[in-house]
Amino acid sequence: MHAFEILGDPVRRRIVELLADGEQAAGHVGGVIQREFGISQPAVSQHLRVLRENGFATVRREGARRLYAVDAGPLQQVDQWLGPYRRFWSQRLDALDVEVARGKRARRAPSSNPETERDTT
Repeated sequence: MHAFEILGDPVRRRIVELLADGEQAAGHVGGVIQREFGISQPAVSQHLRVLRENGFATVRREGARRLYAVDAGPLQQVDQWLGPYRRFWSQRLDALDVEVARGKRARRAPSSNPETERDTT
């Protein structure tokens, strides 16, 4: 499957988001997904299996628990595909950086407004 086919499903996208915060127990992931999407535990397991089999997630056993983590490899495909389109938002982000820097400078600059200055004599 192509990366976008895997991530096209909102349940799988949410699982990847959860795993992006760090390794998570399958039970925790299942609980969150069941609450948010109203699907069964076997359905969550199926989504985890799809992610695992397509390289988006890794799993390791720790006793009786299964711990899942993101595998960033397939996400690089998404990053490469997005490459040509970054120009559409890069200029806007650069402009935002400039405005944020201007605001910080304005807050640090001493006030030249006589109404806000105190007479210390």
